Amino acid sequence: MNIMIVDDDPVISGMLAETVNKWGYGSTVVTEFHTILDQFVKHTPKLVLMDINLPVYDGFYWCEQIRGISNVPILFLSSRDTPMDMIMAMNMGGDDYVQKPFFEDVLMAKIKALLRRAYSYVETASDAIEHNGLVLNISGSAAIVNDKSTELTKNELKMMTILMRGRGNIVSREKIMRGLWEDESFVDDNTLTVNMTRLRKKLSDLGKPDYIHTVKGEGYVIR
Repeated sequence: MNIMIVDDDPVISGMLAETVNKWGYGSTVVTEFHTILDQFVKHTPKLVLMDINLPVYDGFYWCEQIRGISNVPILFLSSRDTPMDMIMAMNMGGDDYVQKPFFEDVLMAKIKALLRRAYSYVETASDAIEHNGLVLNISGSAAIVNDKSTELTKNELKMMTILMRGRGNIVSREKIMRGLWEDESFVDDNTLTVNMTRLRKKLSDLGKPDYIHTVKGEGYVIR
């Protein structure tokens, strides 16, 4: 699981990366603090470690921005220790708060608890999946490319979700049909073709005409 680290102190961010890596997690360290949301969408982390005091905008602002597209766990790390800061962190959508300096074991216990709570019973808590310049907003049923977006039908959203979660791998027509209608034996194979044609037309209108590839005799793939 990839953990995104947002702290403008390179010593602390480096230490945090080393710590989570040591415990078997991947890490993405933010170094450009005016594009934090863009980096979040690009790297799709499973958890965010967020400092409060940041350049440009503070951690509360970026937490609120992330909450606009995702329910990914956000753990605030800060040297601030007033009750108001902790209340603000929770009100902005934070899941937990750890005061600096902290013990590594305590931090990792909180990280593992948040990950366990968020991902034990669902495949992903993220409402956004990004790949190759396209963002799939699951809760908003929309595909987004730069400043253009298109609304997706229920079936189109399911198809895109299945394909994007399996990106890089060929997804069979049967698996997609099971995802759409649970039992493909009750569905005319042509129905999937019609839905796929409509979906591809919408992606083409967004400037992504070849986003979904057909693998003859096997299914579809997003590379």
